Amino acid sequence: MSSPYDKLREVVQRLPESPGVYKFFDEEKTLIYVGKAKNIRKRVTSYFTKNSGVNRKTLKLVSEISDIDFTVANTEFDALLLENNFIKQNQPKYNILLKDDKTFPYICILNERFPRVIYTRTYNLDQGEYFGPYSSVVAMKNVLELVRKLYSIRTCSLLLSEQNVAQKKFKVCLEYHLGNCKGPCEGYQDETSYLEEIDQARNILKGSLSIVYQTFTANMKEAAGSMEFERAQHYKEKLDTLERFQTKSLVVNRDLTDIDVFTITSIEGYAYVNYMQIKEGSIIYSKTMEVKKKLDEPDDELLSISAVELREQTHSTNRLILSNIPIIVLESEVENVIPQIGDKKKLIALSIKNALELRREREIFREGKKSKQREVLEILKKDLQIQQLPEIIECFDNSNIMGTVPVASMVRFVNGKPDKKGYRHFNIKTVEGPNDFASMKEIVGRRYKRILEEGEQLPSLIVVDGGKGQLSSACEALKELNMYGQVPIIGIAKKLEEIYYPEDPLPLHISKKSPGLLLLQYIRDEAHRFAITFHRLKRSKKPLKSEVQGMEGIGEKTATKLLQHFRSVKKMREASPEEIEQVVGKAKAKLVLQALSGNKEEPQADGSLPEVSSSSDALSSDSSLAPSESDMLDASPSDKSEPQ
Repeated sequence: MSSPYDKLREVVQRLPESPGVYKFFDEEKTLIYVGKAKNIRKRVTSYFTKNSGVNRKTLKLVSEISDIDFTVANTEFDALLLENNFIKQNQPKYNILLKDDKTFPYICILNERFPRVIYTRTYNLDQGEYFGPYSSVVAMKNVLELVRKLYSIRTCSLLLSEQNVAQKKFKVCLEYHLGNCKGPCEGYQDETSYLEEIDQARNILKGSLSIVYQTFTANMKEAAGSMEFERAQHYKEKLDTLERFQTKSLVVNRDLTDIDVFTITSIEGYAYVNYMQIKEGSIIYSKTMEVKKKLDEPDDELLSISAVELREQTHSTNRLILSNIPIIVLESEVENVIPQIGDKKKLIALSIKNALELRREREIFREGKKSKQREVLEILKKDLQIQQLPEIIECFDNSNIMGTVPVASMVRFVNGKPDKKGYRHFNIKTVEGPNDFASMKEIVGRRYKRILEEGEQLPSLIVVDGGKGQLSSACEALKELNMYGQVPIIGIAKKLEEIYYPEDPLPLHISKKSPGLLLLQYIRDEAHRFAITFHRLKRSKKPLKSEVQGMEGIGEKTATKLLQHFRSVKKMREASPEEIEQVVGKAKAKLVLQALSGNKEEPQADGSLPEVSSSSDALSSDSSLAPSESDMLDASPSDKSEPQ
């Protein structure tokens, strides 16, 4: 039996032994994973090495690889940046993606005459000089309030051009009379003195409070020396305000400045990363994030990716990074230290405390969700008066239009949540015409015959979308398998949401507000959605397959092969003769090429060229058919909703 490596051996052997990024593609030429490496060939080869101890999810990734591409970089850090960019642009399903849907607040000194200091959530360097981002609006407003208490900076949005001020177009506002502004709008404050205050405010926004402290102290002493006690008191009050702010935000000694702190703690499936920026002993920025693992990535790899992304988000240029484990990839000018004692060790402890707090919150949240789901299942058990808790529910539904392209679906819910790798589609094989009852009997029989043959776990509850007729048909199938009575089975009719039991002519009516009924409705609707989307896909494929089968000498098997590989007649026309030969052989390829060349420009009766519908287009137009990224991670290759 050939391994994935056999078909890719030549590609892997051609990979360079240098730093860079490697990219894995599936059969649809979709990018599914991006990775970085010191040695591209060595790293990619390790994916295909037997007994390498790789986990189940990595084996799933390897089984889907159809092609490999690479991009060479100068250093491993450059490769990390490249990897980060490719992940953001393409969002491959096997890569972690550090997403953050909120925009953080910044403080901005605007590029204008008599600059204003404002807060904003947009980052545009053409607008002015930015400081932040701040981890919360409260933290940002505290800093902005400090700046406005210490300095007389205007808050109005007037256009204070030299011409406007000279022509006395404006009048001072209440802020001037309150002493919060010195009236540059009427020329009461010159631009030079105003910009001096902006320079002082800039030091606060940078976190360099010691410079501001020294300036106020010098001004206070100078005023006291010249017997200007009111002015000296004015600076004393500013110093007190600054001292209160600094005492409130001080964490360690003021000698620790321009430092980034990263820590990580992890559990199975998740990691928690905390990031802090330290300026003069104060935390000026802090953020904790949860990272969902895709391939059981090690902590050092996750921390390296997080460090690059978070430093980029906050525009950090700090050259010292403290962390609780080594960061494996760094810029050449940046130093990584794992402190063992002293104030730096205290920072690491504080950072880990923040990461552990988020981890605790998320675990409580997940446990709460599990508890709530179990509570709903208990209610459903009571509503349906069944003996066993319905932990595994399977629901069946049919779909056809006047008997054409009849299909069916089965959805599987485990502990009240969709188990999408357990979803199944069915092509109806033994029923002719629009016969929902016979179709239901066929698919229920096929499903549980296979379950019994393979020794898989039976569900706790079987749900049939329909009334007494569909339920009776499903029961007949179970009787033929000697399964009747082993698993509770019910029917749910749409109009009045009536619950039917086998051999009971009277339906059960559950309260419309019952969480148990709401769960049943959700499961029934999901089965209906899954059946309908499969039916649409089958309808879209039918005329396309007919068109290919219409080619002289091309039968159903050959048409299926061609459509599975090329997806549309258009792509077949664009393919080379060699590629078509690889799919159907030399003799058939000759017939296909003749048919394609004969039909290429053949107009229809109205003079227009024939339109060709593509099955891939049909699939993309109804994205609800495809499992989500997280669902695909857990699905094995045999679970991709193949008709049974």
